[in-house]
Amino acid sequence: MTAKLDYRWHLRKVMADRGMFATTDLIEPLAQRGIRLSSSQVYRLVVERPERLSLKVLMALLDILDCSMEDLIEPFAPAGQSAARTKKAAGAEASLGDLRPKRARIHGAERS
Repeated sequence: MTAKLDYRWHLRKVMADRGMFATTDLIEPLAQRGIRLSSSQVYRLVVERPERLSLKVLMALLDILDCSMEDLIEPFAPAGQSAARTKKAAGAEASLGDLRPKRARIHGAERS
């Protein structure tokens, strides 16, 4: 079982550390790098956690804020999710090899 990963988006905090307290402070620096976003798009980028993000926008943010990806995006495993902790169904102690069916063999079939 693979661990499910999630992430935290720290754009607002990084902006505050750089003295940028209004979401609209990003509009002009993004425009200078060829990225035209409306004020509502920039607001959602700063306030909400993006599910999809253009790499050009990400690279522009890193350049504008002079930070690394680790500063903006923090991966983490949600609480209660652990790769080591797995639940097995009753009777699931058998290995996979014991659960495989035997190969069928057909005798006496005519080939045409």
